[in-house]
Amino acid sequence: MRTGRPMAVLMLTDGERESLERWARRPKTGQALAQRARIVLACASGKTNMVVAEKIRVSKQCVGKWRSRFVSKRLDGLLDEPRPGAPRLISDAKVERAVTLTLESTPTEATHWSSRLMAKRSGLSRSTVQRIWRAFALQPHRSETFKRSTDPLFIDKVRDIVGLYLNPPDRALVLCVDEKSQIQALDRTQPLLPMRPGQAERRTHDYKRHGTTSLFAALDAKSGKIIGQLHRRHRTVEFRKFLDIIDANVPAHLEVHLILDNYATHKTTVIHRWLAKRPRFHLHFTPTSSSWLNLVERWFALLTQRQIKRGAHRSTQALEKAIQDYVAFTNDNPVPFVWTKTPEQILETITRFCQRTSGSGH
Repeated sequence: MRTGRPMAVLMLTDGERESLERWARRPKTGQALAQRARIVLACASGKTNMVVAEKIRVSKQCVGKWRSRFVSKRLDGLLDEPRPGAPRLISDAKVERAVTLTLESTPTEATHWSSRLMAKRSGLSRSTVQRIWRAFALQPHRSETFKRSTDPLFIDKVRDIVGLYLNPPDRALVLCVDEKSQIQALDRTQPLLPMRPGQAERRTHDYKRHGTTSLFAALDAKSGKIIGQLHRRHRTVEFRKFLDIIDANVPAHLEVHLILDNYATHKTTVIHRWLAKRPRFHLHFTPTSSSWLNLVERWFALLTQRQIKRGAHRSTQALEKAIQDYVAFTNDNPVPFVWTKTPEQILETITRFCQRTSGSGH
């Protein structure tokens, strides 16, 4: 005859089993919850508390506790109950007021809120204001910029250029072309102080100018290689010379698709005549205020970050040599930039942004 407390029958729905299995797979975080989920799953398979305790290496009383807790409260019974502690001192109304003030007003003596100004205005402590802002992801000290394109052919141009990135035509080369003009050869007024443990590299804030140069660059969208040419001036004459360089470097049997911005140098009569004599060249212009569509801009950012920004160039020749060395490094170790978003995804993102800015009164 069976003696002892009867064992509670434990049955799982498909949704409960899925949640328990997900909790049980947690490798690092929430191990207490993961262990409870494993106990319940083992009990649901028909095993006794003793067998489950031996398998999971817990006490029999622990298995019985979580079996009965799950039977009575289901998944919620496995979660930790609220712990005792001091009652809240900040009401929901005070939190709402702080958030509303942050979003819908500005201080009289400043253009944006700081934690001290908000604490003074709301009557809360500075640490409380910081916790509220952190909870609602509010950062009044930060400001970002944006620019809307007014190009009437914006949608068509986005589809055209992104289509070249995602589905380039056969027997053709897609080149992203642009100029990085007026690059300054700068040298600091004092020698750099090198980095050492506990102290960053230091340099003087002022500098000496030693002339400028302009870089004409064409990025192969497929291979990541660069065709580059340096000129001291930035005119139609220099751009036509750069087109000659591109023409000489691209095999004659390939069509050439150039992605360009709307700079006036790209649309002069001289350039039109040059293109008319070379029908294999096809130009695709980015929309106005949309240079982010041109992949060569991303390479320019790397050039600035890695070679120009922190460099010390005592002459224009030294600057040009540094740029040429980076172009050579890029061509020896090419890594193409991979475009992932489709035109529809880009246009959907822009549509949502326009709806937000229109709703805010812009």
